[in-house]
Amino acid sequence: MSFVDDPQGHFVRNSVKRSRIVGTGSFVPPRVVGNEEVGRPLGLDPGKILALTGIRTRHWAEQGQASSDLAVAAGQRACEAAGLAPKSLDAILVSTTSPDSAFPSTACHVQRALGAGPLMAVDLSASCSGFLYGLSMADVLIRSGQIRSCLVVAAEVKSSSLDVTDRETAMLFGDGAGAVVVVGEESTQPDAAGILGLRLYAEGAGHGLITIPAGGSRHPGGIESVRAKKHFLHMRGSAVFRAAVRHLERAVMDLFKEFGLTARDVTRVIAHQANARILEQLRRRLGLSQDVMYSVIERYGNTSSASLPIALDQAVRTQQVASGDLVLFGAFGGGVTWATGLVRW
Repeated sequence: MSFVDDPQGHFVRNSVKRSRIVGTGSFVPPRVVGNEEVGRPLGLDPGKILALTGIRTRHWAEQGQASSDLAVAAGQRACEAAGLAPKSLDAILVSTTSPDSAFPSTACHVQRALGAGPLMAVDLSASCSGFLYGLSMADVLIRSGQIRSCLVVAAEVKSSSLDVTDRETAMLFGDGAGAVVVVGEESTQPDAAGILGLRLYAEGAGHGLITIPAGGSRHPGGIESVRAKKHFLHMRGSAVFRAAVRHLERAVMDLFKEFGLTARDVTRVIAHQANARILEQLRRRLGLSQDVMYSVIERYGNTSSASLPIALDQAVRTQQVASGDLVLFGAFGGGVTWATGLVRW
């Protein structure tokens, strides 16, 4: 923010630094997995899965294809869309619940593969809310002057932790990555394009709702944990549904109140693609019209933290988001965590 003298000798605000998304990208593995293949071990027909989830297909990675591989492809596309070479980036933030390894960070693998110079590179772990956590961090770093540009990526290989016989999880999750390039810009216009605000939340009391119990320091890997399927994703679906709708409804209403907005002011809603029924319930409770909701869950399933940036990239590339649009973001995930955001496109 800068100030100038007005004719009366007072200091007035001349410009405001705002971070803006200037490029988007996404990538999903080539392998398409339909409901018939997923439903066979579960004893469910394709139509039943579609009715329960809103999902027809999802993409699963091939053996040996890691989260960083997907992240690099999405990141390259975002940089190309932004017209910014990876060497010009000041930071890379990667949200993932399926890192290549415990360490080094997946972000460091992405930095190396993209050919970016020495920079800040770090992973974020906030489950399905991770992309908005990363976007918030980028926003703060840019507006504080610490960096000028940031690549925020969410990449997931959820198929690596799925028990294909578990009805709570097997039919929901897919693999993929989404990315955005964020830069700082000065503007004298109060309604200039950019990130208006992001709000982040967590409630550790709900940690058991969505979890992979083993693989960390509390329950290290071993024969017993493998036999007990503790390295697979476990989810209490009904409880997650209720918590997601409750927390996001309140968080969005708080965001509207803070910015003096109503549901009618929103041009487009891009939320975590968890389940079509959750999205519809949230839409009804917030009083949002059907035509502002954007969803890709039918084609990609639930790709955890990658779902929101994948949907955003698809919306941008199909002109479903246009200059001047007011875009509402929302996400909910394990932890439990949730987040909301407003962006003027």
